[in-house]
Amino acid sequence: MNRFCLAFILVLCTSAASASEEDEMLGFIIDDTISHIGHDFYYAFSERLRATSPMDFNLVVRERPSARWGSLVTVEFQQRLVYRRFLPPNTVELKDEAYDAADWVRGQIVQRKLEALLQDTTDLERDEL
Repeated sequence: MNRFCLAFILVLCTSAASASEEDEMLGFIIDDTISHIGHDFYYAFSERLRATSPMDFNLVVRERPSARWGSLVTVEFQQRLVYRRFLPPNTVELKDEAYDAADWVRGQIVQRKLEALLQDTTDLERDEL
């Protein structure tokens, strides 16, 4: 448990330092949804993320609607897929689904940042891997 706490603190410290070095604008959640269900999911998802974590990253929420299957909602972090789920057209508890997705995505982002810190880059730079 102590290792995880220490690693989490390291992630927070290095992400704050790297954000100021790169002059990149952070804290955006891009809405690339089409349908009413997708927009509702996006609003609940972004509300939960902004309320529970500092936004030192950017995300893209995409949707591909289908009349038969519902909507395929995906979330991308650094141009990589971190969340994908079909939302049926008659989703009643959409807010709960979006809150669960926000919690899952936040955990995946922390995990990916930890993996990037612990990655051995003695021979190659991070962008060459």
